[in-house]
Amino acid sequence: MTISLSDAGKRFNRDWIFRHFNYNFIAGNSYAIVGPNGSGKSTLLQVISGAVGLSEGSMVSRESVIRSRHTSGLRQESGIPENFYRHISIAAPYLEVIEEMTVTEFLAFHHNFKPLLPDTSIKEIISVVGLETAAHKQIRYYSSGMKQRVKLAQAVFSDVPVILLDEPCTNLDLTGIALYQQLIETYCKDRLVVVSSNDEAEYGFCDERINMMEYKS
Repeated sequence: MTISLSDAGKRFNRDWIFRHFNYNFIAGNSYAIVGPNGSGKSTLLQVISGAVGLSEGSMVSRESVIRSRHTSGLRQESGIPENFYRHISIAAPYLEVIEEMTVTEFLAFHHNFKPLLPDTSIKEIISVVGLETAAHKQIRYYSSGMKQRVKLAQAVFSDVPVILLDEPCTNLDLTGIALYQQLIETYCKDRLVVVSSNDEAEYGFCDERINMMEYKS
């Protein structure tokens, strides 16, 4: 899958987060969105995911065309295909897991919406991310690092062409960071991966860097 943004911009109220953003995200490549805190890294990632609409410009994918048209200068109109979410998975600190479920139940629930990678089972996934001993414990009793492993599991093991990761090593210790890097190396080579981060450990593998400070109005 290829996702292209053309003269894209996003603002909240009168403040532009980014403007005149032109970029092609191509399957098989990995991209790091970098910049100071508050520079718009997470906003751009959410735009790519389809969760946040553009204020100007357009986003085009192989499956669909997503546009927003300038109307009155204050309001924009945009259309996002209902099935766009089927092509992406995302892990981010602001996205919660269902804490009343066990990780086994949560991954089974998630599987109802997106298939798992071929030849993988929920039991195997739980083993890979090191949660075997907690497989039947409710997620609310997990540590913050364990919860992050659950988020990475549902993102990486979804059979989708696009993986979006916002600060993916949040709450992970050194062992968890090594696990994250191994997940990327083993399961993400042929997919389109976009990482929003300021931590080299999270995006060191990326082919290209996008500095948000270059897209300020």
